[in-house]
Amino acid sequence: MSGPHKPAVLFVCLGNICRSPLAEAAFRREAERIGLDVAVDSAGTGDWHVGAPPDPRAIAVARANGIDISGYRGRQVAPGDFARFDHVVALDRANLAKLRGLRPAGSRAALSLLLDHVPGREGEPVADPYYGADEGFDTTWADVTAGARALARRLAGPE
Repeated sequence: MSGPHKPAVLFVCLGNICRSPLAEAAFRREAERIGLDVAVDSAGTGDWHVGAPPDPRAIAVARANGIDISGYRGRQVAPGDFARFDHVVALDRANLAKLRGLRPAGSRAALSLLLDHVPGREGEPVADPYYGADEGFDTTWADVTAGARALARRLAGPE
């Protein structure tokens, strides 16, 4: 094996069209900003949106923050993800519980909630904006950005 291990992070919500693609985008940007070499992806525990682009409101909030996620496509979590990714990060408790049930025995992947990485917000879910007003996507963006920054700093280690 040559060089240090490149960490890999998977963000997971229910359908992979709102919260997890936004978390992936926010984390990609933060990792790039701090020079963290990391693999990143997102997925859903459900299969309703496999192959579909993110929700138009998620695309709009990402675009408003300078990121294009229109090329992302939904996919479902697969057993191999628990070997491929070091960190499988759920956006809420229900998806974390589902991931615990899907995780194969002996998996090396660490499971957590995204906001567990933000001091004072441990255990909090990122609210699902899907059935709400457009403004909910702004709140989701703020939450995933805070979580992405904290997780990227943690993975980067001491400065």
